[in-house]
Amino acid sequence: MSASVIQRPKVAGSDFAALNRQIVRSGLLERRPAYYAVRMSVVAAMLVGVWATFALIGSSWWSIAVAGLLGVAFSQTALLAHDIAHRQVFRTKTPSATAGRIAANVAVGMSYGWWMDKHTRHHNNPNHDDLDPDVQPELLIWATESAWGRRGIKGFVNRHQAGLFFPLLTLLSIDLRISSIKALRRPGMKRRGLEAGLMAGHLIAYVAALLLVLSPLQALVFFLVHHAVFGVYLGMTFAPNHKGMPHPTGDEDYLRKQVVTSRNVKGGRLTDLALGGLNYQIEHHLFPAMPTPNLPKAQPIVREYCERAGIPYVETSLIESYRQALRHLHAVGAPLRATSR
Repeated sequence: MSASVIQRPKVAGSDFAALNRQIVRSGLLERRPAYYAVRMSVVAAMLVGVWATFALIGSSWWSIAVAGLLGVAFSQTALLAHDIAHRQVFRTKTPSATAGRIAANVAVGMSYGWWMDKHTRHHNNPNHDDLDPDVQPELLIWATESAWGRRGIKGFVNRHQAGLFFPLLTLLSIDLRISSIKALRRPGMKRRGLEAGLMAGHLIAYVAALLLVLSPLQALVFFLVHHAVFGVYLGMTFAPNHKGMPHPTGDEDYLRKQVVTSRNVKGGRLTDLALGGLNYQIEHHLFPAMPTPNLPKAQPIVREYCERAGIPYVETSLIESYRQALRHLHAVGAPLRATSR
């Protein structure tokens, strides 16, 4: 059985319509072009600045510190691509797709189209064992039923997955690229030729930069540190939001499905900046097109509304969110640990 399930709603699904009207009247769904102009400029400056520092330092082991900074810059670029995909930045499809491919395919080296499709399915059915790709059983498992029959390396990982979670995040960046390539090899994805060409251009430029500036050993260490930092940062940004939260049955209305499966992370402006606004996960899932700077303004409205409707609204610290996710991972692997004794 999953850790827990959401109970069938006791009131009508029109609850969200009332909340939506309140949010619309507040103007919180309106675009914030000035905010995103500044944010895109800052992220672009980060990328250019880090690559320029890399070129200036040259063939030196100090470049490994630059690799860590580049991992942070890539993560902030990916978070910006996330907002673009949700039409928070541009209202229409064409500029969103263009900006998204520049941020994802060109700057980061992953497929914007593949990730957007995957993330849309997650938003439609968060934490659903069969419909949410983010909880599908792969190397890690998030539902106890997925543990049965796992042997070999996967079985070992799942027995100890709570302890291995953060080390495995160092591989997340590589996994995103592998998944992107696999998706682009399958027919059906729109503009897959363009996306493949942009990713190939990124890869060629990235490898060329490393080999032209660094020694082969330095280039290898730079690659490993850069992608480890990128993977850990990105994983730590997305992991606190749903992991360890209830898994829906499929019978819930939209409001309860989005709220009860999500967890907000408390913190100040530094947390908002580091997590790209995804710490307001409940509000983001209810209103995915809401610009990031409007999410904290929507929070008190949503929280009060949920309290009146009797819907659990979960909010915790960043450290506690990781504790809850790791406890869930540990509990899910219990059957495998029991059978291996």
